[in-house]
Amino acid sequence: AMVMFAQYVQGGSFGKVLKMAEDVTALARSCAAGTRDNPECLKPLDRIFLDAACQQENLPRLSECCAEKDPARHDCFLSLKNSSRGFTSPPFDSPNAEAACKNYSQHPQAPRAHFLIQVSRQHPFLYAPTILAGAARYEEMMKSCCTGTEASTASPEECFRRQAPKVVKPIQEDGLRQEHTCGILEQFGERTLQALKLAQISQKLPRADFGSVSKLVLDVTAMHKACCRGATLDCMSAREEILRYVCTHQDILSSKIQRCCEKPLLQRAECILAAENDDRPAGLSPHIREFIEDKGICQRFAQEKDKHLARFLYEYSRRHPEFSAQMLLRVGKGYEELLKECCRSGAPEKCCSRGEEELKKHIYETESVMKTSCDIYKEKGDYYFQNELLMSFTKKMPQLTSAELIKFTKQMTTIGSKCCQLSQDKLLPCAEENLDLVLGEICRRHLRDPINPGVCHCCSSSYSFRRPCLGKLEMDESFVPLSLTPGLFTFHQDLCTSQEEKLQHRKQEMLINLIKYKPQISAAQLASVSAAFATMREQCCSQASPQACFQTQGPELIKRSEKLLSA
Repeated sequence: AMVMFAQYVQGGSFGKVLKMAEDVTALARSCAAGTRDNPECLKPLDRIFLDAACQQENLPRLSECCAEKDPARHDCFLSLKNSSRGFTSPPFDSPNAEAACKNYSQHPQAPRAHFLIQVSRQHPFLYAPTILAGAARYEEMMKSCCTGTEASTASPEECFRRQAPKVVKPIQEDGLRQEHTCGILEQFGERTLQALKLAQISQKLPRADFGSVSKLVLDVTAMHKACCRGATLDCMSAREEILRYVCTHQDILSSKIQRCCEKPLLQRAECILAAENDDRPAGLSPHIREFIEDKGICQRFAQEKDKHLARFLYEYSRRHPEFSAQMLLRVGKGYEELLKECCRSGAPEKCCSRGEEELKKHIYETESVMKTSCDIYKEKGDYYFQNELLMSFTKKMPQLTSAELIKFTKQMTTIGSKCCQLSQDKLLPCAEENLDLVLGEICRRHLRDPINPGVCHCCSSSYSFRRPCLGKLEMDESFVPLSLTPGLFTFHQDLCTSQEEKLQHRKQEMLINLIKYKPQISAAQLASVSAAFATMREQCCSQASPQACFQTQGPELIKRSEKLLSA
C-alpha cells in the first residue's frame, strides 16, 4: 500500500502516504476477518486505493483526476506519474549513519517505511516487488550495522558503505531491465515483445507444449503492458497469476523450478528467471524439416501466418539453448522472408532448401563476431579491451560525452569478463543478451537527445538486428571534428597519481578527445602520439615540480602531435 500511494501521489508528504496506507491496510484486515458484508470490501482493489487518495485534502494536481469517473480517473492518475530520475544514480539517498541507527533503535519499523516511500516516489514506474525486495535488504542492513554482529566490529558509516551496494545494485539492475523491456514495447510494439518472450520461454521450458508456452507469452506480455504504463496493482496481480500458473503446472512446464515455487511469493519470480533451462525432451529431433519440406507450407503460411511463424520460433528455440534470444528472432525473421520469397516462386521446395545455407552463414557470422571479441579481450585484458571499444564507439557516436562513452564501454568490458570465460554453448546467450541491455540504454539515450542518423536507423528499424546494425556502423561522416582549442588537451600533475584507475580514466578522456579531434587517425599515428605522451609523463613525474614541467612540455607535445597527425 505504501508503494502504491507513494507512486500514485508523488507530491504527498511521508505522513499522508503512511496514513493512507494504514487506512487501506486496516480495511483489508477487517475484510479478511470476515466482515465481507461491508460494501467497501466488495469494491475492486484499484477503486479502494484511488478513493482513499481522493479523500485526502491539499494533494497537488489530483483534484482534476478525482473529479473523473473510473477508468478515466485511473488513467488520469497514471498520466501524472513523473519519472525523471533514471537508474544511473543511487535509487535512494544514503542515510546519516549515526542518526539512522538512533532512529532504528527507537522506531524499528520507520527506516523501512521511509525507504519504501522514498524509492517509490522517485521511481513511480518501478515494479513493486523490486521495491519490496529492496526494502527487505535495507532492513537487513540496518539491523546488521546498528545492532548486529557488524555493529561491534565496524563503525555504522563503514558498515553502511560496505553493505549499501547489496541494497542498491539489485534495484538498479532490475530498474534498467524494466526500462529495457518497456523500451522494446514502446519502440517496436507488442508483436516484437511477444516474439522475444516466445523465444526466451521456449528455451527455458523446452518440455512445455506450444499451447502452454503461447498462454505464458500472452500473459507475460499483458503483464509488461500493465507494468510499463505504471498500473501498479494490475502489474502485481498479473505477476502473481503467472507465478501461480507456473507453480501449479510444474509437471508439464519444468523440472527445475520446484525449489523456486517453495519460496515466499516475492522471491519466486527472481528465482524462476535465474533457474537453468529445463532438459530437452529425450525424443526431440535435432532438425525441424517439416517447416522447410512440407508441401502444404505455403498454404499454412498464407492462412495463419502469425501462428505458423510462432510455431517455427517455438520449435527452433526449444532445440537451441546455445543461441541468444535476439539471434533466434533473427532466424525467425529470416524464415519469414524466405517463405515470402519462396511461396511467390511457384517451386517452394527447391527455394526453401536454400534457407539452410543462409541460416548456417548467419550462425557462423554471429559466432565469429563473439569469438573475435573474446579473443581480443583475453589477449588485451580489461583496460586495453575497453580502449579498443572506446576508439570504435567514439568514431561511431562522437556526439556522446566522454563520461557516456567511458560508461557504456565499461559495461561492455564487464560483459567480456563475465561471458568470455564460459563454455561455447553458454557464450552467445550471455554475451548478446547482456550487450542488448547496454545497446538498449544507448538507444534510449538517443531518443532523449538524438545522437546521429546512423544510430537513429539502427535503434528504430529492427530490434533483433540492432546489435549487428550498430556493430557495422563506421565513422560518423556528419560529425565536425573538434578544433584544437587550448582546453582540449590539458596536462596536470594528477597524471602522476599512483592510483591506476584514476590515471586510466584520465588517459581514456584524452584518447576520446584525440579521436574527436582527428577521427581518421591511423593505428600508427595513435601509437606514436601515445608513446610521446608516455615519455613526457614519465619525464615530468620524475621532476621536483611536475606541474611546471607539464606547463612547458605539454604545449610542445601538442605541437609535435599536430605535425605528426597532419602528415
